[in-house]
Amino acid sequence: MEKVTADSSIIETVQMHPEIVNIFMQYGLGCIGCMAANFETIGQGAAAHGIDVDALIADINDCIAEVEGEEKK
Repeated sequence: MEKVTADSSIIETVQMHPEIVNIFMQYGLGCIGCMAANFETIGQGAAAHGIDVDALIADINDCIAEVEGEEKK
């Protein structure tokens, strides 16, 4: 699995891993419906909303790893 980073595009990451939409929502980020999602990175979006980017990235990567682990079973 390629790790998501603060430099990852919001829209590209969500398109590849739709399961992470819930993570964005848990952090109060409605990025998916926002035009900025088309050109902002996860780090930029988190910073704009005062979100701890490291915690957000960790939760996103944990979610992806969990889903990918289930798919391999």
